[in-house]
Amino acid sequence: MLGQFLQNLREIVRWHDLVDILIVSFIIYRVLLLIRGTRAVQMLTGFGIVLILYYASERLGFHTLHTILIEFFNNFILIIIIVFQEEIRKALAQVGRNPFFTSTNTIEEVAIVEELCTAAVVLARGRIGALIVIERETGLKNYIEAGTALDAKVTSDLIVSIFHPDSPIHDGAIIIRNARISSAGCLLPISRDPAIQKEFGTRHRAALGLTHETDAVVIVVSEERGEISLAHHGTMVRDLDGAKLRTQLLNVLGLRKYEARYQEELQRSREREENHAP
Repeated sequence: MLGQFLQNLREIVRWHDLVDILIVSFIIYRVLLLIRGTRAVQMLTGFGIVLILYYASERLGFHTLHTILIEFFNNFILIIIIVFQEEIRKALAQVGRNPFFTSTNTIEEVAIVEELCTAAVVLARGRIGALIVIERETGLKNYIEAGTALDAKVTSDLIVSIFHPDSPIHDGAIIIRNARISSAGCLLPISRDPAIQKEFGTRHRAALGLTHETDAVVIVVSEERGEISLAHHGTMVRDLDGAKLRTQLLNVLGLRKYEARYQEELQRSREREENHAP
Protein backbone atom coordinates (compact mmCIF):
# COMPACT_ATOMS: atom_id res chain seq x y z
CA MET A 1 0.00 0.00 0.00
CA LEU A 2 2.75 2.42 1.00
CA GLY A 3 4.82 1.44 -2.03
CA GLN A 4 1.88 2.12 -4.35
CA PHE A 5 1.34 5.51 -2.70
CA LEU A 6 4.99 6.49 -3.17
CA GLN A 7 4.89 5.33 -6.77
CA ASN A 8 1.80 7.46 -7.44
CA LEU A 9 3.44 10.41 -5.68
CA ARG A 10 6.52 10.15 -7.90
CA GLU A 11 4.29 10.17 -10.96
CA ILE A 12 2.32 13.22 -9.81
CA VAL A 13 5.12 15.33 -8.30
CA ARG A 14 8.06 16.14 -10.60
CA TRP A 15 11.44 17.34 -9.37
CA HIS A 16 10.63 20.65 -11.10
CA ASP A 17 7.68 21.04 -8.74
CA LEU A 18 9.87 20.51 -5.69
CA VAL A 19 12.39 23.11 -6.91
CA ASP A 20 9.51 25.48 -7.66
CA ILE A 21 8.14 25.08 -4.12
CA LEU A 22 11.58 25.61 -2.57
CA ILE A 23 12.14 28.81 -4.56
CA VAL A 24 8.74 30.23 -3.60
CA SER A 25 9.29 29.25 0.05
CA PHE A 26 12.67 30.98 0.07
CA ILE A 27 11.18 34.16 -1.43
CA ILE A 28 8.38 34.20 1.17
CA TYR A 29 10.93 33.62 3.93
CA ARG A 30 13.11 36.52 2.74
CA VAL A 31 10.08 38.80 2.48
CA LEU A 32 9.04 37.94 6.03
CA LEU A 33 12.57 38.70 7.26
CA LEU A 34 12.49 42.01 5.41
CA ILE A 35 9.20 43.21 6.93
CA ARG A 36 9.75 41.77 10.40
CA GLY A 37 9.46 44.48 13.02
CA THR A 38 8.25 47.11 10.52
CA ARG A 39 4.91 48.79 9.87
CA ALA A 40 4.48 46.45 6.89
CA VAL A 41 3.31 43.72 9.29
CA GLN A 42 0.37 45.87 10.41
CA MET A 43 -0.45 46.71 6.79
CA LEU A 44 -0.46 43.03 5.84
CA THR A 45 -2.87 42.42 8.71
CA GLY A 46 -5.11 45.11 7.25
CA PHE A 47 -4.97 43.48 3.81
CA GLY A 48 -5.95 40.19 5.46
CA ILE A 49 -9.03 41.82 7.01
CA VAL A 50 -9.99 43.29 3.62
CA LEU A 51 -9.65 39.83 2.05
CA ILE A 52 -11.97 38.35 4.68
CA LEU A 53 -14.50 41.13 3.98
CA TYR A 54 -14.28 40.31 0.26
CA TYR A 55 -15.29 36.67 0.74
CA ALA A 56 -17.86 37.51 3.43
CA SER A 57 -19.56 40.14 1.23
CA GLU A 58 -19.79 37.60 -1.61
CA ARG A 59 -21.33 34.91 0.62
CA LEU A 60 -23.74 37.30 2.37
CA GLY A 61 -24.83 39.07 -0.79
CA PHE A 62 -23.52 42.55 0.04
CA HIS A 63 -23.30 43.54 -3.62
CA THR A 64 -22.21 47.16 -3.20
CA LEU A 65 -19.40 46.29 -0.79
CA HIS A 66 -18.37 43.33 -2.94
CA THR A 67 -18.19 45.53 -6.07
CA ILE A 68 -15.96 48.05 -4.26
CA LEU A 69 -13.66 45.31 -3.04
CA ILE A 70 -13.45 43.82 -6.55
CA GLU A 71 -12.15 47.17 -7.81
CA PHE A 72 -9.71 47.22 -4.89
CA PHE A 73 -8.23 43.83 -5.80
CA ASN A 74 -8.18 44.69 -9.52
CA ASN A 75 -5.63 47.39 -8.63
CA PHE A 76 -3.97 45.31 -5.94
CA ILE A 77 -0.46 45.29 -7.49
CA LEU A 78 -0.45 49.08 -7.84
CA ILE A 79 -1.67 49.49 -4.27
CA ILE A 80 1.06 47.16 -3.00
CA ILE A 81 3.74 49.18 -4.81
CA ILE A 82 2.46 52.47 -3.38
CA VAL A 83 1.96 51.27 0.17
CA PHE A 84 5.18 49.27 0.43
CA GLN A 85 7.42 51.58 -1.60
CA GLU A 86 9.91 52.00 1.27
CA GLU A 87 10.21 48.26 1.82
CA ILE A 88 10.55 47.60 -1.93
CA ARG A 89 13.24 50.28 -2.24
CA LYS A 90 15.10 48.72 0.67
CA ALA A 91 14.91 45.24 -0.90
CA LEU A 92 16.17 46.50 -4.27
CA ALA A 93 18.99 48.38 -2.58
CA GLN A 94 20.17 45.13 -1.01
CA VAL A 95 20.43 43.41 -4.40
CA GLY A 96 23.77 45.10 -4.96
CA ARG A 97 25.72 44.17 -1.87
CA ASN A 98 28.73 45.97 -0.51
CA PRO A 99 30.40 43.71 2.10
CA PHE A 100 31.37 45.22 5.41
CA PHE A 101 35.12 45.29 6.20
CA THR A 102 36.03 43.68 2.87
CA SER A 103 39.73 44.48 3.23
CA THR A 104 40.13 43.33 6.83
CA ASN A 105 40.35 40.12 8.78
CA THR A 106 38.02 39.22 11.62
CA ILE A 107 40.60 40.08 14.31
CA GLU A 108 40.85 43.62 13.00
CA GLU A 109 37.08 43.89 12.89
CA VAL A 110 36.81 43.02 16.60
CA ALA A 111 39.58 45.54 17.32
CA ILE A 112 37.55 48.23 15.52
CA VAL A 113 34.52 47.36 17.65
CA GLU A 114 36.70 47.93 20.73
CA GLU A 115 37.72 51.37 19.42
CA LEU A 116 34.10 52.29 18.74
CA CYS A 117 32.99 51.27 22.23
CA THR A 118 35.84 53.20 23.87
CA ALA A 119 34.95 56.32 21.86
CA ALA A 120 31.24 56.02 22.68
CA VAL A 121 31.94 55.78 26.41
CA VAL A 122 34.24 58.82 26.36
CA LEU A 123 31.71 60.84 24.38
CA ALA A 124 28.85 59.84 26.69
CA ARG A 125 30.81 60.84 29.79
CA GLY A 126 31.56 64.22 28.25
CA ARG A 127 27.93 64.70 27.15
CA ILE A 128 29.09 65.07 23.55
CA GLY A 129 26.54 64.07 20.93
CA ALA A 130 27.61 61.67 18.19
CA LEU A 131 26.38 59.54 15.30
CA ILE A 132 28.64 56.69 14.20
CA VAL A 133 27.46 54.72 11.17
CA ILE A 134 28.83 51.31 10.17
CA GLU A 135 28.16 50.46 6.55
CA ARG A 136 27.28 46.83 5.92
CA GLU A 137 25.82 45.26 2.77
CA THR A 138 23.81 48.24 1.53
CA GLY A 139 26.13 50.90 0.12
CA LEU A 140 26.01 54.41 1.63
CA LYS A 141 27.89 56.17 -1.15
CA ASN A 142 25.35 59.00 -1.47
CA TYR A 143 25.68 59.91 2.20
CA ILE A 144 29.46 59.52 2.16
CA GLU A 145 29.92 61.83 -0.80
CA ALA A 146 27.76 64.52 0.84
CA GLY A 147 30.11 64.67 3.86
CA THR A 148 33.77 65.58 4.35
CA ALA A 149 36.09 62.89 2.99
CA LEU A 150 38.59 61.52 5.54
CA ASP A 151 39.68 57.94 4.73
CA ALA A 152 41.28 57.57 8.17
CA LYS A 153 42.02 54.65 10.48
CA VAL A 154 39.34 53.96 13.06
CA THR A 155 40.64 55.06 16.47
CA SER A 156 38.76 56.20 19.54
CA ASP A 157 40.89 59.36 19.85
CA LEU A 158 40.08 60.44 16.30
CA ILE A 159 36.36 59.79 16.74
CA VAL A 160 36.26 61.81 19.97
CA SER A 161 38.14 64.69 18.33
CA ILE A 162 35.76 64.70 15.34
CA PHE A 163 32.70 65.10 17.55
CA HIS A 164 34.25 67.66 19.90
CA PRO A 165 32.11 70.83 19.78
CA ASP A 166 35.10 72.85 18.58
CA SER A 167 35.62 70.59 15.58
CA PRO A 168 34.38 72.07 12.27
CA ILE A 169 32.93 68.68 11.25
CA HIS A 170 31.27 67.68 14.53
CA ASP A 171 27.75 68.08 13.12
CA GLY A 172 26.30 65.11 11.30
CA ALA A 173 27.56 61.52 11.30
CA ILE A 174 30.76 59.71 10.55
CA ILE A 175 30.49 56.70 8.25
CA ILE A 176 32.81 53.72 8.60
CA ARG A 177 33.35 51.85 5.35
CA ASN A 178 35.80 48.99 4.78
CA ALA A 179 37.30 49.46 8.26
CA ARG A 180 38.09 53.13 7.61
CA ILE A 181 36.41 56.37 8.66
CA SER A 182 35.34 57.24 5.15
CA SER A 183 33.56 60.53 5.76
CA ALA A 184 32.41 62.91 8.51
CA GLY A 185 29.70 65.53 8.76
CA CYS A 186 27.29 63.31 6.84
CA LEU A 187 23.58 64.11 6.85
CA LEU A 188 21.23 61.17 7.41
CA PRO A 189 17.53 60.88 6.50
CA ILE A 190 15.22 61.82 9.39
CA SER A 191 12.55 59.26 10.17
CA ARG A 192 8.99 60.63 10.08
CA ASP A 193 7.45 57.53 11.64
CA PRO A 194 4.75 58.76 14.08
CA ALA A 195 5.32 55.69 16.25
CA ILE A 196 8.80 56.90 17.28
CA GLN A 197 9.01 58.01 20.91
CA LYS A 198 8.56 61.77 21.26
CA GLU A 199 11.60 62.07 23.51
CA PHE A 200 13.89 61.03 20.64
CA GLY A 201 15.83 63.95 19.22
CA THR A 202 17.23 64.57 15.76
CA ARG A 203 20.17 62.16 16.18
CA HIS A 204 17.96 59.24 17.18
CA ARG A 205 15.48 59.98 14.40
CA ALA A 206 18.32 60.18 11.88
CA ALA A 207 19.69 56.83 13.07
CA LEU A 208 16.27 55.19 12.78
CA GLY A 209 15.70 56.83 9.40
CA LEU A 210 18.90 55.35 7.97
CA THR A 211 18.35 51.90 9.48
CA HIS A 212 14.81 51.82 8.09
CA GLU A 213 16.20 52.27 4.58
CA THR A 214 19.47 50.28 4.86
CA ASP A 215 21.08 47.52 6.90
CA ALA A 216 23.59 49.92 8.47
CA VAL A 217 24.32 49.87 12.20
CA VAL A 218 24.34 53.25 13.97
CA ILE A 219 25.77 54.17 17.38
CA VAL A 220 24.02 57.19 18.90
CA VAL A 221 25.38 59.21 21.82
CA SER A 222 22.88 61.63 23.35
CA GLU A 223 24.21 65.06 24.21
CA GLU A 224 21.37 65.79 26.64
CA ARG A 225 21.34 62.52 28.62
CA GLY A 226 24.83 61.17 27.98
CA GLU A 227 23.15 57.94 26.88
CA ILE A 228 24.49 55.41 24.37
CA SER A 229 22.04 53.72 21.98
CA LEU A 230 22.38 51.33 19.06
CA ALA A 231 20.08 51.37 16.02
CA HIS A 232 19.74 48.62 13.41
CA HIS A 233 16.90 47.29 11.27
CA GLY A 234 14.72 50.22 12.36
CA THR A 235 14.93 49.40 16.07
CA MET A 236 16.71 51.21 18.88
CA VAL A 237 18.44 49.59 21.87
CA ARG A 238 18.93 52.25 24.54
CA ASP A 239 20.81 52.88 27.78
CA LEU A 240 23.95 50.91 26.93
CA ASP A 241 27.25 51.03 28.75
CA GLY A 242 30.56 50.10 27.13
CA ALA A 243 30.23 46.36 27.84
CA LYS A 244 26.61 46.15 26.64
CA LEU A 245 27.42 48.13 23.49
CA ARG A 246 30.32 45.82 22.75
CA THR A 247 28.10 42.74 23.16
CA GLN A 248 25.41 44.24 20.92
CA LEU A 249 27.89 45.16 18.18
CA LEU A 250 29.60 41.78 18.19
CA ASN A 251 26.25 40.03 17.91
CA VAL A 252 24.80 42.31 15.22
CA LEU A 253 27.97 42.22 13.11
CA GLY A 254 28.39 38.46 13.54
CA LEU A 255 31.77 38.77 15.27
CA ARG A 256 31.03 37.01 18.56
CA LYS A 257 32.77 33.79 17.50
CA TYR A 258 36.01 35.70 16.79
CA GLU A 259 36.20 37.36 20.19
CA ALA A 260 38.35 34.61 21.74
CA ARG A 261 40.84 34.80 18.87
CA TYR A 262 41.06 38.57 19.30
CA GLN A 263 41.78 38.19 23.02
CA GLU A 264 44.50 35.61 22.25
CA GLU A 265 46.10 37.92 19.68
CA LEU A 266 45.91 40.82 22.13
CA GLN A 267 47.57 38.77 24.85
CA ARG A 268 50.36 37.65 22.52
CA SER A 269 50.91 41.24 21.42
CA ARG A 270 51.26 42.36 25.04
CA GLU A 271 53.71 39.57 25.77
CA ARG A 272 55.84 40.57 22.75
CA GLU A 273 55.89 44.17 23.96
CA GLU A 274 56.93 43.08 27.45
CA ASN A 275 59.72 40.88 26.07
CA HIS A 276 61.10 43.72 23.97
CA ALA A 277 60.82 46.29 26.76
CA PRO A 278 64.21 47.48 28.15
